[in-house]
Amino acid sequence: MARATIFALSALPIVLGLELPGGVGRLPALGWNSWNAYYCDVDQDKIMLAANAMVDLGFKDAGYEYVILDDCWSEMDGRDPVTSRLVPNATKFPDLMVGTAAKVHDLGLKYGMYSSAGTMTCGRYPGSLGYEHIDAATFAEWGIDYLKYDNCFPPEEWIDDCFACNGDPSFDKIGKVNGSCTAETPPTPYYSWNNTSPHCAYEWPVDNVNYTAKYTALKYRIMREALLDQNRTILFSLCEWGVDQPHRWANSTGNSWRSTNDINPSWSRILEILNVNSFLGDYTDFWGRNDPDMLEVGQGNLTVEEERSHFGLWAMMKGPLLMGTDLTKLIPEQIAILQNKYLLAFNQDPLVGRPAKPYRWGVNPDYTFNSTFPAQYWSGPSSNGTLVALFNPTNDTQTMTALYSEVPELDAVGCYDVVDVWSGKDLGCKEESVDVDVAPHDTAVFLFGAECT
Repeated sequence: MARATIFALSALPIVLGLELPGGVGRLPALGWNSWNAYYCDVDQDKIMLAANAMVDLGFKDAGYEYVILDDCWSEMDGRDPVTSRLVPNATKFPDLMVGTAAKVHDLGLKYGMYSSAGTMTCGRYPGSLGYEHIDAATFAEWGIDYLKYDNCFPPEEWIDDCFACNGDPSFDKIGKVNGSCTAETPPTPYYSWNNTSPHCAYEWPVDNVNYTAKYTALKYRIMREALLDQNRTILFSLCEWGVDQPHRWANSTGNSWRSTNDINPSWSRILEILNVNSFLGDYTDFWGRNDPDMLEVGQGNLTVEEERSHFGLWAMMKGPLLMGTDLTKLIPEQIAILQNKYLLAFNQDPLVGRPAKPYRWGVNPDYTFNSTFPAQYWSGPSSNGTLVALFNPTNDTQTMTALYSEVPELDAVGCYDVVDVWSGKDLGCKEESVDVDVAPHDTAVFLFGAECT
């Protein structure tokens, strides 16, 4: 039985982390997911095309290990009438899931799958709500190593009001979960734009809410327990779009939780997601992390500068790094971005769990919520030194300065060996600051290593 340990993060004593056996989930997941490349047009051949490309193109050697099948893999018309199990589509997957998983494992990789905490998946295939233990046992039997668990089509009785608490009659539903409403004091609101979708992910509540008692949290805990009851360790990735502020409760439920709605290969969407996550760094550490969604490198019409910023900042935020394109169509420049040894080393640091965080916003005053001009100056410690990113969201080349007196991890009057992370060039010993011209939408990244004279 793959039971877990719940431990408290030192920086966040009220937040518990889910520690799985064998170190699974301790560091961000690295791999590939089928959705952005193929959506519902997925089959075994495409999964194996990606798995073989991960090996042949050097991604496995760089640390990428998960091959994740997303939605639309099962029979759409229901479950097995005798066992109530999900049934793989035999046309798409002639070796069924156990066979596909075995082929991926034979390459030395791990195999992930998808379901949803609702009556249907987002593609309208059978969901797992009410069948959690059957599905968890099935996944374990098939040899699954990773579960992405979405949030589509919950029935009405599993939906509670996003703003319920403190006398609101709608909170009675939540009371059925734990019998009471324990209000908590929220920090200063950091996002407050009006979201008209039912997700309620980005509007600050009008009253204090015990998010751990919400139905959103409950249905993910049910699947967590089902997975932990199996004799196979399965990394649990919550894909619930930032609903009900998962950074407050999901660390004890899974090893990553989506902090926003879905990404797409547009610069504006990447900026929106970066902006939200710039305020959530304190909730990422070993065993649990905000997930800013999959990588769009190789998708859409992003420029090389935008792809560098996207990958670089995603890696420094220590979210999962899941590629989402046809890997066989990547050009050498994109492969080099995705395999950057400095950024992957930071993301996968075995000794430092915390991510890079903004130390100055730049265009705007610090702690400004702005989806067009997010935080520009980021830094974080690592086993190899301090990583500093200078991000230029403007449409003009900007001269930007990493001023040591502003970087929390550096000595204001220090002198450090500096490496340009993108080129790998050693810039030598630099005192007090480093200046660089940063192209529109690009990000300069520097590794500040040992002090020097």
